[in-house]
Amino acid sequence: MDRSYTGFSCVGSSSQMKSPLFFLSTFLSFAAAGLAADIRLEALKDLNGYFPFTPPSDLKSWESRKAEVQRRILVSQGLWPMPTKTPLNAVIHGKVECEDYTVEKVYFQSAPGLFVTGNLYRPKNVQGKVPGIMFAHGHWTDARLSSQPEDKLRVEIASGAERFASGGKSRFQSMCVQLARMGCVVWQWDMLSDSDALQFSRDVIHGFATQRPEMNAVADWGLFSPQAEAHLQSVMGLHTWNAVRGLDFLLSLPEVDPARTAVTGSSGGGTQTMMLAAIDDRIKLSFPVVMVSTAMQGGCSCENASLLRLNTGNVEFAALCAPRPQGMNTANDWTKEMASKGFPELQALYGLYGKKDNVFLERGEHFPHNYNAVTRSAFYTFLNKHFQLGQSSPVIERDYQPLSREELTVWDKQHPAPKAADPDFERSLLKWFNTDAETQLKNCVATSDGRERVIRPAVETLIGRTFAEVGDVAWEPSAKLDRGEYLEMSGLVTNRTFKEEIAVTFLYPKKQGGRAVIWLDDTGKAALFGAGGSLNKEVRRLVEQGITVIGADLLLQTSGVSEPTRTVNSKRQVPSYTFGYNHSLFAQRTHDVLTLVKFVQAAKVGSHANPTTVSVVGWNTAGPITLAARCIAGSSVARAAADTKGFRFGKLLDYRDASFLPGGAKYLDIPGMVALNASLPLWLAGEVPETLVGQLPTVLEGRSEGAIKQASAVSWLLKE
Repeated sequence: MDRSYTGFSCVGSSSQMKSPLFFLSTFLSFAAAGLAADIRLEALKDLNGYFPFTPPSDLKSWESRKAEVQRRILVSQGLWPMPTKTPLNAVIHGKVECEDYTVEKVYFQSAPGLFVTGNLYRPKNVQGKVPGIMFAHGHWTDARLSSQPEDKLRVEIASGAERFASGGKSRFQSMCVQLARMGCVVWQWDMLSDSDALQFSRDVIHGFATQRPEMNAVADWGLFSPQAEAHLQSVMGLHTWNAVRGLDFLLSLPEVDPARTAVTGSSGGGTQTMMLAAIDDRIKLSFPVVMVSTAMQGGCSCENASLLRLNTGNVEFAALCAPRPQGMNTANDWTKEMASKGFPELQALYGLYGKKDNVFLERGEHFPHNYNAVTRSAFYTFLNKHFQLGQSSPVIERDYQPLSREELTVWDKQHPAPKAADPDFERSLLKWFNTDAETQLKNCVATSDGRERVIRPAVETLIGRTFAEVGDVAWEPSAKLDRGEYLEMSGLVTNRTFKEEIAVTFLYPKKQGGRAVIWLDDTGKAALFGAGGSLNKEVRRLVEQGITVIGADLLLQTSGVSEPTRTVNSKRQVPSYTFGYNHSLFAQRTHDVLTLVKFVQAAKVGSHANPTTVSVVGWNTAGPITLAARCIAGSSVARAAADTKGFRFGKLLDYRDASFLPGGAKYLDIPGMVALNASLPLWLAGEVPETLVGQLPTVLEGRSEGAIKQASAVSWLLKE
């Protein structure tokens, strides 16, 4: 969202303003409120952090924020743009006739070869259109096919969590049976690796711990690998996609009313419920259970995706459902404070729509983490009210006879199961998603509309900050040296809004031309100098032409030593545990460049009221950073020069690499960023034409030597 910005400016008479020394004295005398340290050096955030939701003051600002968060969800799930919807090829068989409802076995393909399995419950004697309900089971092993042990069931009955010795054996069947008896069609499907969905192992889907060398390659990679993360392919994304396709399946049934579709689920199923309701407005009512919270956000690797919870969280995800009816609950788990932390804010948001009663909280802090009979009754009653089902309120479950595993399982001799836990299928599935996305994105990059509507918003999401959001920047001087024709100044550029700081060196010509160049390299601000402390030859050329040159130590680039990306303290090598909650180092260094550009503009470099131009030059690993910053800053960077050295995000095999960027390869990698830059003046080295897409840059230098490249880039800059 937009933030107000207060930059540094010079104050004085017009004659004074013409004096570089007046500018310098004012520039150096300005001292911002000091920062103890860059906040990014503090402990990383993880899934057990605090994730509050601040309701907006008005609907206009909320609609803008809503679009931003929805895009973040879609990008993080690998669904921006949506994959091609191939035929479901649904198979419905094995109908079981019960007293007042039927149960059928279903499987369909959400993507070629990826089978979604489950049961379809329908009321008997359906007349007209009836509601369609999606039920995501969550983290209970063999959930759809399992039965409660007798001793555990007795405890639940004694506590009031369940009511029946027979029907209480399966809370999952209990839900579906009751809804069918209320006149609803219910689709209950399996999470990957659960019940009949056996194409992936449970260890991969829910217990992934260690990177698999055989799945870590620049082609034919597997889940959780750096390649999968760079292409935004995740277990969570597959679950979200299966939910979208499950809704397609449900709505394909002729008796289902598209105006009355709902989704519910608990624990991991609650996460899936929030995701589907947030991104798909075909869902008209949502009821996520034991998951909406400002505390723990979802502990399983299947509930986490890189980029997902950057500056947002589950309460705000639930808010995206507004003003559609939505219920939720509390239990003796991480949701127990929801009544005071999260729910009042949701009520305030619904109140802006005039629909405060459309959001509901069932209190149940005395119950453990599950979808018990009391909470199920709250869902039935909420559904009955909003879908006008004509049931007596509150709605209470009736007992029933649960079906056996054999009566529910999808696979049999006539319907053989696909190969279980097949690593070759895992590779081929991710390859299909990648090829499909690449085909769509190449079509997008070919047109201005496609670049601006699809690719640029995606890159902004990857980086996590727009130029309008850079914030309040200021200068903290530490040293000044008179070098004759120019002044050398050192200090910190601070970003007050985000509590970030950048160590910089300014080379300030006394005969100012009002132009500035930000010079970036692996060695940070030391790159301004050569052997013996003399100026880099090409930097000197710029200074001699009256151009201010700024060198900077980007984050963790101190003293010319670039540190790797930090990761959260976890025994499990799951990239999204870090990058679902924290920006990558590549993104943070891009933030630094944006801060510098904003600062140079606001500081009114030179004797001019505003700088004539601010340009950025990037060498070595700073080349791709320069391209990314230019994608975000646009024409605020008048000219950009970048040497990529042929770098590709899609070739990194370590997610801890300082240049790793979640999603960096998805949007056509570096060529995609070049395409977003190419309509503006761009000097590019390290690339060849056949590697690029769309319009070529102003100058394509190729693969010449470093010194020759720098001379060429500076000559191009001086032509401005």
